[in-house]
Amino acid sequence: MPRRLVAVAAILGAIVLVVLDGAIANVALPPIAQQLNASPADTVWVVTAYQLAVVMFLLPAAALGERLGYRRVFTGGVALFTVASALCAMAPSLAWLVAGRCLQGLGSAAVMPLGLALLRFTYPKRLLGQAIAYNALAVAGASAAGPAVGAAILSVASWPWLFAVNLPLGALVLLAARGLPATPGTWRPLDGWSVALNAGMFAAFVLGGDRVLEAPAEGGALLAAAVACLVLLVRRELPRAAPLIPLDLLRSPSFRMSVIASVCCFTGQMASYVALPFYMHHVLGLSVLATGLLMTPWPLAVMAAAPMAGRLADRLPTAWLCAAGAACLAAGLALCAVWPAQADPRPSLVVFTALAGLGFGFFQTPNNRNMLLAAPQARSGAAGGAQAVARLTGQTIGSLSMGMLFAAMPASRASHLGLAMAACFAVAAGVVSLLRGAAAPSFSAGPSHPR
Repeated sequence: MPRRLVAVAAILGAIVLVVLDGAIANVALPPIAQQLNASPADTVWVVTAYQLAVVMFLLPAAALGERLGYRRVFTGGVALFTVASALCAMAPSLAWLVAGRCLQGLGSAAVMPLGLALLRFTYPKRLLGQAIAYNALAVAGASAAGPAVGAAILSVASWPWLFAVNLPLGALVLLAARGLPATPGTWRPLDGWSVALNAGMFAAFVLGGDRVLEAPAEGGALLAAAVACLVLLVRRELPRAAPLIPLDLLRSPSFRMSVIASVCCFTGQMASYVALPFYMHHVLGLSVLATGLLMTPWPLAVMAAAPMAGRLADRLPTAWLCAAGAACLAAGLALCAVWPAQADPRPSLVVFTALAGLGFGFFQTPNNRNMLLAAPQARSGAAGGAQAVARLTGQTIGSLSMGMLFAAMPASRASHLGLAMAACFAVAAGVVSLLRGAAAPSFSAGPSHPR
C-alpha cells in the first residue's frame, strides 16, 4: 500500500501538471502578446503548438512505452515537460516560447496515455474502476481550476511564472516516480514512416478542421491529406501484430464500441461547451461573469460523480452505467435548450449543467475502464493512447460542428441547435454503450474480463 500511494501520487501529479498547464496558458495570451510584441493571431500559436504536439504524438508515445517500458517513457515525458517549462519561462521571443510549448506537448503526449496504462499495473483489477475515477477526478479538477490558478498567478507575477511553477511540481513528480511499477518492454522496432504518417494525419486533420470555414479550399485540401495519410498508415500497419494505430484492439467489439461511444460523448461535451456560453449570453442575456459562474457546476459535478462511478464500475455492468450517464448528459443539455426563459433562469441552469456534468462523469469512468480492460495487458499503452485520441477527436469534431453552425446562422439559433446536437451525440454514446453490452470481446483477459 505505501508504494501504491507513491505511484498514484506520481501518476495523478503528472496528469494534473500537464492538464493544468494546458488550461492556464489561455489566460496568459494577452500579456504574452504585449510583452513579446506579438499580434494576437500569432500568440494563439502558444496554445495551438501545444495541442498539435500532443495529438500528433499520442500514439507514437504509447508505442514507445510498450517498446521501452511504461515507467521509463512516462518518467521521460515528465522530465521533458519540466525542462520545456523552464525554456518557456526563459523565452525571450514568441518563436522560443512556441518551440518550448511544442516540447511540453511532446512530454504531455507521453504522460496522458501511459499514466492510464500504469494504473493497470498499480491497482488490482477489483479496484481499477476507483483508480480510473481518481484519474478523471484529477483531470476535471485541474481543468476547472486552471483559469483561476492562471489568473491568481498573473495578479501577483508576470506570465513566465505560469511556466516556472511547473519546475518544483515536476521535480516532486519525478521523485515520486521512483515508486512506479517496473514494466518490461517488448523492444519491438518503431517504424519511422508510420510515425511520420501518423503525425501528418493528425496535424492535417486539426489544421484542416480549423481552416475549412475560413478558407474552404485550403481546409478541404488539408482534410483530404489527412484521409490520404490515414489510408497509407492503415495499409502499412495492418500486417503488424502490434500496429501503431491499434487496429488489433479495434477488432474487439467491446473495445471498438467503447472508442466510438467515447468519440460521440466528447463530441457532445465540446459542442455544448461552445454552445452554452453563447446561449447564456445571447439568448438569456446573462453577463460574462454570470455565464462563467454558471459553467462551473459542470466540472464540479464531474468531480463529484467520478468516485461514485468508480466504485459502481467495479461492481455493476459498465454498459448500463455508461448508458445511464449518457442519458443524464443528454437530458441536462436538452433541458438547457428547451426550458422556458424565466425572470431568473440561473437556478434552473445550475441544475441542468450539474445534471449534464454528473452524466458525463458517470459515463467517462466506466467507459475508460472497459476500454482499458478490453485490451490485453501488454497493449495497455495502446489502449491508453486510443482513449486519449478518441477524446481529442471528439472534441475537435464538436468544436468544428459548432463553428459550422455559427457560420450558417445567427448565434442565438446556432446555440439552441448546438445544444440539441450535443444531446443527440450523448444519446448516440448511450446507445453504442448498450450495444457494447451485447458484444463479446475478442480478447481473453482472464479475471479482468471487461463487462
